[in-house]
Amino acid sequence: MNDDIGQMAGAIWHALNTHGELSTSQIKKLVRGKAPVFDWAIGWLAREDKIVITAKKRSFTVRFK
Repeated sequence: MNDDIGQMAGAIWHALNTHGELSTSQIKKLVRGKAPVFDWAIGWLAREDKIVITAKKRSFTVRFK
């Protein structure tokens, strides 16, 4: 399971590096993320202090720190 989460975190990292700030739904679509692994990977990146998650009206945006 840790490998799956790490691979998803890498895919998220690559999407943000390529496209810049994105909503969580945009990232999920780009990386073909599925719950719960996608959610865990976002949490991992946030816990490692690599990303900033910002609430926007009805969604969240993610960007590098």
